[in-house]
Amino acid sequence: MTKEQLLSLLKQEGFSEKIVSAFAKVERPNFVSNNFKELAYENIALPLTSDQTISQPSTIASALSLLKVRDNQRVLEIGSGCGYVLALLAEMVGKEGKVYGVEILEELADKSRQNLIKYNNITIHNKNGRLKIEEAPFDKILISAALEEVPKIILEQLKENGILVAPIGPGFMQTLTAIQRKDNKFVIKKEIPGFIFVHFVD
Repeated sequence: MTKEQLLSLLKQEGFSEKIVSAFAKVERPNFVSNNFKELAYENIALPLTSDQTISQPSTIASALSLLKVRDNQRVLEIGSGCGYVLALLAEMVGKEGKVYGVEILEELADKSRQNLIKYNNITIHNKNGRLKIEEAPFDKILISAALEEVPKIILEQLKENGILVAPIGPGFMQTLTAIQRKDNKFVIKKEIPGFIFVHFVD
């Protein structure tokens, strides 16, 4: 599949112009392992390490559609891996927005810093995602690894009316879940079942 074919697929699946535009601006081959460059625009997940992957583009687009990112917002991704989704988020928030990544694996955190060197609005932390991030609170939080439930310490880093999206569920199948903070309560706004994510690493 070519880049143009992937963008056409995302349009056909009904994703917003803002999301498709971000995918158009970010070169996925720059984020995949050398062995998989020719598959970079296939709508599939690809290996990064023995246990970690770069997610399927349509899965990422589904998460972004739930996240509802706007210009100038502050967005956190936990489990930011190779940095591909951070780049998409940076395009979506624009130059005045800020994007923060948390990646527990030092190898991937270092690689993502190299991949994202041209972006001035991205900061990457090599730490456990269950720890509070000093730049909190955030307008949006994306968790890119499977959890059975979202830890309270992560939810509390959301601003009022902020949205968190995470793949929630036991075993090997999760539901992409959008949670909004309203009056200091956390309300599920939407769920999309049927996704497979790597598990959250502590």
